[in-house]
Amino acid sequence: MISSVIPVYKAEPIIDELVERLILSMESITSDFEIILVDDCGPDNSWQKIEENCRKDSRVRGIKLSRNFGQHYAISAGLDNALGDWIVVMDCDLQDQPEEIIKLYSKIQEGYDIVLAERFERKDSFLKRLGSSIFYKFLSYLTGNKQDASVANFGMYSKKVITAICSMKETIRYFPTMVNWVGFKKTTVAVNHAERKIGSSSYNLKKLLNLGVDIILAYSDKPLRLTIKLGLLVSSLSFITGLFYIVKWLSGGIKVLGYTSLILAICFFSGCIIAILGIVGLYIGKIFEGVKNRPHYIIDKKYD
Repeated sequence: MISSVIPVYKAEPIIDELVERLILSMESITSDFEIILVDDCGPDNSWQKIEENCRKDSRVRGIKLSRNFGQHYAISAGLDNALGDWIVVMDCDLQDQPEEIIKLYSKIQEGYDIVLAERFERKDSFLKRLGSSIFYKFLSYLTGNKQDASVANFGMYSKKVITAICSMKETIRYFPTMVNWVGFKKTTVAVNHAERKIGSSSYNLKKLLNLGVDIILAYSDKPLRLTIKLGLLVSSLSFITGLFYIVKWLSGGIKVLGYTSLILAICFFSGCIIAILGIVGLYIGKIFEGVKNRPHYIIDKKYD
């Protein structure tokens, strides 16, 4: 059995086409499949469209969250309810083309647990591709896990991979990083990437920055390690500077004592201290969120 998990947000005009193409692609592989559409409470009537498709075909299932939790939380809701031996995760905007699932399935039959769709020619604007590349390189450095800008959520995963991901209880959910963390035998397949049919991406610069900060805090302690290195570097420079001025004073090179260097030193070190306290405070804030032990998402309705 194959399950397809698709988070849905502002996709009312294309849900019918999405489901139709998914059914055709799945039927070319197996008659035993399900399509799980998770409505992340967008501002349109996506849920009504999901219900219509559920009534038309019993293999289509709908899940409606109680509010907008975010794309990766909607994915988690779908994964928790998926019954398949293989699970496909993809976006709803049809840039991930349902017809490419056949390629993923063919590759996973070679014995892989994870087959990721590699977008060899992204149909996005230059600025978006550039920003995505910079974002993922920065993320790779700080998290310690390689993040590929050509690979997103689209892929096929074995049941044991999804079970491992669902067992991860941290409050910050980011599906690609979770896939990297659990391991297993993994490969990629080049797929065609389509133009966006409607609207634009819901991830603007502010949301990307917030997402990046959350991911770094959830999956890496490198910022804390960098503050230690910064502290050692500043201390070393201060010690060398101190020796320089002591030698200069002993040799009579300092005639007029001023306060400029003192003010600059105070401002510099104060800035370092505030920045370090801010980083520590962010980690403490995430710990505070985690110990509340709230659910990752809340389901309002289901349509099976």
